Amino acid sequence: MSEIIAKRSGSILSVQFNRPAKKNAMSSKMYITMANILNDAAKDDHIHVVLWHSAGDSFCAGVDMEDLKNNLPDLYYMDPQIVLINALINFGKPLVAAVHGDAIGMGTTMLTHCDFVYAGESAKFQMPFINHALVPEFGTTFSVPARFGYIHAAELILLGQPFDAKRAAELGLVTRVVSDDKLLATATEIAQKLAEKPAGALQACKRLMKQSSREQVEQAAKNENEELTVRLYSTDAKEALNAFLEKRPPDFTRTKN
Repeated sequence: MSEIIAKRSGSILSVQFNRPAKKNAMSSKMYITMANILNDAAKDDHIHVVLWHSAGDSFCAGVDMEDLKNNLPDLYYMDPQIVLINALINFGKPLVAAVHGDAIGMGTTMLTHCDFVYAGESAKFQMPFINHALVPEFGTTFSVPARFGYIHAAELILLGQPFDAKRAAELGLVTRVVSDDKLLATATEIAQKLAEKPAGALQACKRLMKQSSREQVEQAAKNENEELTVRLYSTDAKEALNAFLEKRPPDFTRTKN
């Protein structure tokens, strides 16, 4: 069964993460699949809007740690991630997300590239990169302080604290919080309204709003990826990864970078 399912209905492309047993954690293969879907949709004049949601009880639990560990020796996973980052930054059509359950790590950071984010009341967000001795990705070291303000960004990134849907809406990550049972219907309704707008003007409006910050996001993503290639080989990161897979708290006092 495909880990990502894409289906077009009229001028709306519905994209579903379909790895519920893994809480839709992202594998290297999923990076490439999602990037290809977005790049193809960007070139397809019949698609005006992308609606993004997930199967199971979570939106996305972040990176698949087992996949990361298996690919760590040659940092193979970084290339697919960069491909997805570029696809999101360059996607010029409206992207609407329906988020329920856990949205952890990149499950949160990828949302900063969406134009509309609807969250169910069950949604839980977190950018726990510091807890894994890593740094954020997807350009969020620029976009999160710019959107939330530095003080709030520091609380979420430097402490890695989880936050609920209400707080996400207060900060500006989420467009609106709705009941879980109405989540997909709400996001679908908005996608349909967008699909009925003049496509050229819709894309022009998005391009004009994004163009002032696009270079900063691209540069932040580049800086993050360079730092990640260093952090991933640190003894702290190795301890965090092993602790996660062994289901125990990490002990950073035993490590020395």
